Amino acid sequence: MGLQFGREICGDFNLAAGREWLVTNGIGGYASGTVAGVLTRRYHGLLVAALAPPLGRTLLLVKLDETAEYDRQTYPLSPNRWADGTVSPEGYRYIEHFGLDGTIPTWRFAIADAWLEKRVWMQQGANTTYIQYVLTRATQALSLSLKALVNYRDYHGITNSNGWQMAIDPTEQGICVTAYPGATPLYLLTDRGSVASIHDWYKGFDLAVERYRGLSDREDHLHAATCTATLNPGESLIFVASTEPQPTVSAAGLPAHRDREQKLLQAWQANRPDSAPPAPAWINQLVLAADQFIVDRPLPDQPDGKTIIAGYPWFSDWGRDTMISLPGLAIATGRPAIASAILRTFAQYVDQGMLPNRFPDAGETPEYNTVDATLWYFEAVRAYHDATQDNALLEQLFPVLAEIIDWHCRGTRYNIHLDRSDGLLYAGGPGVQLTWMDAKVEDWVVTPRIGKPIEINALWYNALRSMGEFARHLGKPDPTYQAIADQTLNSFQRFWNGSYCFDLIDGPAGDDASLRPNQILAVSLPASPLSPAQQRSVVDVCGQKLLTSYGLRSLSADHPQYQGHYGGNQLQRDGAYHQGTVWGWLLGPFALAHLRVYGNPSQARQFLAPMADHLTHHGVGSLSEIFAGDPPHSPRGCIAQAWTVAEVLRAWLSTEHF
Repeated sequence: MGLQFGREICGDFNLAAGREWLVTNGIGGYASGTVAGVLTRRYHGLLVAALAPPLGRTLLLVKLDETAEYDRQTYPLSPNRWADGTVSPEGYRYIEHFGLDGTIPTWRFAIADAWLEKRVWMQQGANTTYIQYVLTRATQALSLSLKALVNYRDYHGITNSNGWQMAIDPTEQGICVTAYPGATPLYLLTDRGSVASIHDWYKGFDLAVERYRGLSDREDHLHAATCTATLNPGESLIFVASTEPQPTVSAAGLPAHRDREQKLLQAWQANRPDSAPPAPAWINQLVLAADQFIVDRPLPDQPDGKTIIAGYPWFSDWGRDTMISLPGLAIATGRPAIASAILRTFAQYVDQGMLPNRFPDAGETPEYNTVDATLWYFEAVRAYHDATQDNALLEQLFPVLAEIIDWHCRGTRYNIHLDRSDGLLYAGGPGVQLTWMDAKVEDWVVTPRIGKPIEINALWYNALRSMGEFARHLGKPDPTYQAIADQTLNSFQRFWNGSYCFDLIDGPAGDDASLRPNQILAVSLPASPLSPAQQRSVVDVCGQKLLTSYGLRSLSADHPQYQGHYGGNQLQRDGAYHQGTVWGWLLGPFALAHLRVYGNPSQARQFLAPMADHLTHHGVGSLSEIFAGDPPHSPRGCIAQAWTVAEVLRAWLSTEHF
């Protein structure tokens, strides 16, 4: 058993409700909830199915309200919080232990002298969730009742029942729920006991985190069925929720699930130096977490297409996040075939020299509104080739890469173009947000960054140097790439502001001297346009002004627009998103930049070490998207973020290979 808690966490409602778990199925679907078992988000559910993989995510099975009867006493095991603020029943009080078995959340309920264990996992490649109950210790039989609460809505939505009638039909080993004609059926099945059809709306679930986020915080769910069974000591019950009409109704897939996770760890271990000591347990946990973001995106001519979910529970696959995350999630973990599939998949979507930033949850038209995703693509290709020497894929992608450079030189969407006077990239215009600092509320772009952003030009320089190397590897060197790179290098000194870098130059209001973390990429990327002395100064200033335990602040705390708190409604949250909020993914580039400047792997790893403690908070077993700028830097945003996990893993492995 990996990460685990006893009653000191499980018995405290607020602590247990503030820790969330996640399991995934490799096609975009997932299950997620709290350690306490109470719903706090609209995104919680035992089956959030990807009906149009990797998107079309739809809440189907919300939760199981469990009740045990043992020695003529009744024990409610699942808590609910209602609109009036009451918590009833208080089932969390019976949780004696919670832990992760790999990525499988496992609970132990203490019921007098009996132990009832519960675990949840999903079948890879299918919208199927398994919930297993095992009576591991008892002196007599235990009766178990499971009330299945269901829904059928987009995972971003909220449900008010309003007389909604779903069709509930008996089927072998359970029932089939059809929300409305044409809806995907939900099968609820069990391997023992009986399943009785019910149709009773439970109204007024209180979603505390949604209220904190300034969103609707009340929801109704349908009690569709009750499963009852008697377990003798040592016996188990399997409950299955699936969109498949005939899923396997047993725990037969559990050993395969565990074996798969062992193979992931073995691939990671094989990618480490032979002389490296055993990896810390928390790093191994991150390797398993990394796999949760890699999902299928099949294409007509590429059925093995892959992509990366940016974050759970609410993000889809984003071009920028995918390319930043790819080296850490797929290459560092020893899975180059996954990296190759992702690179080939996204090559299919290049348009006017740009990669899509986002694939909408509804609809198939990608959104091309990013200047950096395409430039990160070059770095992902470089990292892949450096690890594999796969010239065949490089040959396949080279025309796409050359076309991208050409489009940037002559100009593409959103005024993205090469300024031929200095070799730097200009991007942006009114009303659009093109860099990763992309918060926008209605017409308000919080950080427009119109002009020549520093990380964009660091990425541009790195891409040009990479293209020169790619051409050399393929025996078709092109001096144009190196010539532009040389010009970019010379002009990059315009970013220097004495001891650190301007965040942006040539903007509508001139040069922006705000101290932001984007400059750290000018040090951490393989091809740095800064001198060694400048690199060291950037690392020192960022370390003194921006570094926290969990990442870099997006704006220095002494800036008048700094926001040290993250929370509230969308306007408040997005107003702080890149104005001081800490971003976990930047911890990796900072550690790598520090390693480059100071050459001390042990110190570089020390910067990553606080994430070991964070694994027990927020999204248990994974790393959060963001943290409050002010101490104690409370975790916020997604409970599991791809690029945070990826960059910590990549940086850790780099310190071992240094």
